[in-house]
Amino acid sequence: MHFRYGIEHELAILRGRDVPAFADFTDLRFVELQAVVDALPEDPADYPDLRVGDQGIKRKRWYVEGYERFDDAGELVRCDPKGLEVRTRIHDSVEAAVAALGADVDLLAAELRRRGLATCAIGFNPLRSEYVIDPPLGEWERAHRIGSPEERTAHLHMVTYGPDLNLSADGLDVLDAARKLTHYSPWLVPLSFSSPFRDGAPWGGLSARTHLRTGARPAALAFLGPDAAQIVSDPSLTQPARLPAEIGRLEFKAFDAIGDLTLYGELLSLLTGLVLDDTLPRRRTTPDAAAHRHVATVGLADDAVHGETGALLTAAERALADRPADQARLAGLRARWARHESAATRMLAAYAAGASLAEVIAASATPAPR
Repeated sequence: MHFRYGIEHELAILRGRDVPAFADFTDLRFVELQAVVDALPEDPADYPDLRVGDQGIKRKRWYVEGYERFDDAGELVRCDPKGLEVRTRIHDSVEAAVAALGADVDLLAAELRRRGLATCAIGFNPLRSEYVIDPPLGEWERAHRIGSPEERTAHLHMVTYGPDLNLSADGLDVLDAARKLTHYSPWLVPLSFSSPFRDGAPWGGLSARTHLRTGARPAALAFLGPDAAQIVSDPSLTQPARLPAEIGRLEFKAFDAIGDLTLYGELLSLLTGLVLDDTLPRRRTTPDAAAHRHVATVGLADDAVHGETGALLTAAERALADRPADQARLAGLRARWARHESAATRMLAAYAAGASLAEVIAASATPAPR
């Protein structure tokens, strides 16, 4: 089975040059970040693979991520930004998707640096836990914000950061694959944890993002064609494809924000192996919120969680036995697993050693262009 891959890479913003400060919807302006996007190249060849959206904000591989506000006639009034997203076209290999993302992250980093800005990979807003919808939703907004479980909970994403990892293949049973990844998500996500802070301090766990988000919002989505029956669930398991390139796409949405692009490749190989696996029997239509909250607190330090994650690695390795490049990436991921490693554990170690919260966050900044 030949797989195709895409990455949607979500990033928070830092402002300043020495110890840059975390910036969010309280002090970022849409026009400020849109000016960065405007300075980056536009390629019409992107559009068969990438959705532009109703408001035209997503016209490039880079775009401002935020919460859009509308008047009672349905006209866009403003967009409160939380950060930036970089997304790739659909690629025929993991290597190509990761390389394309790396090149575009470098272009973004250079443009931001000229303006005294940078990006960082952290899974949850470390300073505040809530985005307040102010003013309250108007009549038109209320009507359009109840159309799906994801619209009703869209405000939650304003304090969380994480990627969407996409894969598709001819002949893939995308609905079954989404249900499989939804079930096993609690033991996949600890490999990515990067949100040990909220409200200005450690919150007692490793992933504030997972603790708040997964269960209210999906772990995985299957994008189905126009004639396919949608599964009714809350949160959603399926979505109608919004453009032909999305039909048959499997999207995993539960990982924390990732700064190490090598980890993206490893996780894409892991997802590929789990989709190909024919031994794992369990399926769920909606995520197990309690299991996610537990794992968000204990991470890989918990022996039971560590063992479940290791079993998933083994299943993926077995399914990818004839794919050496994927095997090599899984070897790197297994080494991280063996060390009980995540970005969150490194952040907490630095904080415990005396680094300030600002210094810990600054250390997660996107590296300068290569």
